[in-house]
Amino acid sequence: MKFLICLFVCVSVTNGDLYLHNPRGSNNRLNEQSANRNNANRMFDSQNNNRGGYNFGDSSNNPSNNENQQYRMEYFMSGPYMKYVDEDGVPTGEGQSLLNIEWTNQHGCGGDEDSDPHKTNCMLIMQYMCQDDDAAGENVEIRNGQNTNTQQHTRIQNLNENQNQANNRRNNDVQANRGLQEPWEWYDKCYNRERNMGLFTADQNLRTDNGNGYSSAIYTRQNPQGTQRGYECPEERDYYPYWHPTPWRDVAVLVQNVSECSTLQGASYNVQPYYECVEFYNNARTQRKHWSRYNNQADCEANDGDWLPFTAYLETAPTFTTESQCNAANNRNDGATYVWGRPEGGLDLQCLVAVPAPDCLQAPWSRDNHLGNTRTGENAQYTMTLPYFPSGNFKRCAFRMRYNITTDDYDPANTDASHNQNYQTGRVSPIQNNPNVDVGADSVPLRLAVNTAQFGRVFQDRSHVFKIAPRPDREGIESAKIVNLNVRGKRGNIVQVYPAIEYDFVPTRLTIDEGDMIHIQWTGSNTHNNGNPAGDGQAGDAGEGRGGTDRNNIVQIADALDNYPLPFDMTSMWQNANVIWMHTQDSSETQLPDIAAVDLAVSMASAGYYQCMSAATCGGQSAQNKNKINNLLDNAPASYKGALLQISTGEYHYMCTRNNNFTNRSQKGMLVVKETNNAKKK
Repeated sequence: MKFLICLFVCVSVTNGDLYLHNPRGSNNRLNEQSANRNNANRMFDSQNNNRGGYNFGDSSNNPSNNENQQYRMEYFMSGPYMKYVDEDGVPTGEGQSLLNIEWTNQHGCGGDEDSDPHKTNCMLIMQYMCQDDDAAGENVEIRNGQNTNTQQHTRIQNLNENQNQANNRRNNDVQANRGLQEPWEWYDKCYNRERNMGLFTADQNLRTDNGNGYSSAIYTRQNPQGTQRGYECPEERDYYPYWHPTPWRDVAVLVQNVSECSTLQGASYNVQPYYECVEFYNNARTQRKHWSRYNNQADCEANDGDWLPFTAYLETAPTFTTESQCNAANNRNDGATYVWGRPEGGLDLQCLVAVPAPDCLQAPWSRDNHLGNTRTGENAQYTMTLPYFPSGNFKRCAFRMRYNITTDDYDPANTDASHNQNYQTGRVSPIQNNPNVDVGADSVPLRLAVNTAQFGRVFQDRSHVFKIAPRPDREGIESAKIVNLNVRGKRGNIVQVYPAIEYDFVPTRLTIDEGDMIHIQWTGSNTHNNGNPAGDGQAGDAGEGRGGTDRNNIVQIADALDNYPLPFDMTSMWQNANVIWMHTQDSSETQLPDIAAVDLAVSMASAGYYQCMSAATCGGQSAQNKNKINNLLDNAPASYKGALLQISTGEYHYMCTRNNNFTNRSQKGMLVVKETNNAKKK
């Protein structure tokens, strides 16, 4: 089987790299107190330096002892924003919830191939997966885990195993205290499915036997020995768009040549059903297997399988039980699109909430050989519109980003298996490992540093688990635009945290329209000690307060050049804030919180340690009655669920009292609220 595909490629772990900073990328870290991660194979194949990444967030001022004590960032989902469009059918922005994605990539990206060429070709792919937050069972629940071990996988011993035997393998393999994103079935399917034999593998020697007599999709040019990394499928990781159904949903594709966009968007699994072979455990063909050996229609059907299409979806829509009901639901103008299809892993057709086509934009320009800013002086960034789930259910999610770089030394889209090295036929791969070349210096060969598993390479980072929550039950809330204001970075100086970064607000400069809402929230860890082993960098956790702890807060300052906060009676940010929701409330409460400006200010300044100023307002959680907060926030929680605010027009500046340390690090932010003619007053 032969596919002409946009090629993604990778290599064994060395320096390299893509790092997510908002949402915080794990780089396979969990809660290590060392600068190096413990296990580069814990959840996925990053290809990144062992020092990168951030630990999961803690809910309190102490390290988490179990999964429930971990903090999961909780973003409000979009409203039905697709029904708010202008006369050309373009969304107006009403109802959107916006999250600023920030990252650094080492080897450069961006620039137009014709007018502003770069040294490499690149592509950036952003994706997410979600499930209902109450998804039952340790075998499927997306989680960070409690130790850094990789989930187990026991290969099938009998290709004719029954369903009970398959379930026993899964139940024995999946460990509740280990991280999980893709399910066990996804990796087992990959392990047992034949690899795509039409792909270019250059002169790499891929294993030809997965233990069952054939080479499978766990072997790629970039992973020729099939190393397991979490339950990620190596073939799907290395190629985009993938030619079978996947558990990931596309957010955006950032490219150098935007002429590729229509092709890439049309080939996205969001909008293009993909096929796989379905086999059955029983003769009645009602109990489907989760895997099949066969990766194409001819082999599938020749071996009594069904070659079936599968449709990507946000969630199921069980209210609509027939195809006609499902199609008719699109006339309701409720901001969702419904499609009759077969969900990945399922068998029966049903009504599904469709996934919008991904964005496709020119990648932001970044310098090569440098984990630094773009030409704008900021981290590379993209504004993601969080999905709208019509059910209103809480969702548990993960985000991943892949960074592909290629060269022009061969055409990756049109170089396939017919170009692979073959000693028997005398065919020579267009690229060779460490070749000697003659440049005319009296026939003196010069050696090039070429690894054929790296000519084209993919780096990856993923977030820890986060939640997408229903919007608070407020009048007019569905049409409000919500913008997230978060914190990036971790404890340590610029050398100690590298290739992560120091603290700052995200976005550092935020401009919104009057009537828009701001969700202020952050997360931090109590185990960012950055101790040994520190690999090829410096150990240590320079900073204020208790060692290893992240702490943040917000106090207003008069100007970006100031480093002393304003006294409360001189502030305007909190007096001009209308509190739509506070972290002390459940989102289902319909009543607006009665939060005085001074109570909001003390909550923000104390990172939620205090809920209010006076005991008459909140009793034991007040600054009047509760034990005094440590002046460096040591006894404050590492993470803060925050508040949803509307703030009047104006320009506001703020800082973090603990981390803003003149000549060492700056943690300051600016908010500009612009006056509009159609501000949505609440």
